[in-house]
Amino acid sequence: MRLALLVPVVLALSPAAAQAQDAANGEKVFAQCRACHQIGPTAKNAVGPHLNGLIGRKAGTVEGYNYSPANKNSGLTWDEATFSEYIKDPKAKVPGTKMVYAGLKDEKRIADLIAYLKQFDAAGQKSAELVNPQQLAAR
Repeated sequence: MRLALLVPVVLALSPAAAQAQDAANGEKVFAQCRACHQIGPTAKNAVGPHLNGLIGRKAGTVEGYNYSPANKNSGLTWDEATFSEYIKDPKAKVPGTKMVYAGLKDEKRIADLIAYLKQFDAAGQKSAELVNPQQLAAR
């Protein structure tokens, strides 16, 4: 009987646990981005714009950041597919961008980075549904 009750619970938590693991790995990938970008409640524009609320945002629209005309006029909206293509080779996706980065080629690391970035809303707050369940238990 206990096993019958446990299986649905484990299955229900598996996607969240997998996603949390991806986000945790993505935070490690983000370490290389941190030289130019900030994310979270205290994030500010630096060499690059802050990345709060990136997924779903129109490119070139973070207030107070001086974007290249190429980025401002790209017409891109950052969704997972667009960001994935961009981060592989920023200058190929947006010729004339100021972003000086050779690119991230590994699909798994890109997916993990996206999972990490998706956690943060426009104010830099982590979405409760995307926070690691262990973090919630610690609150």
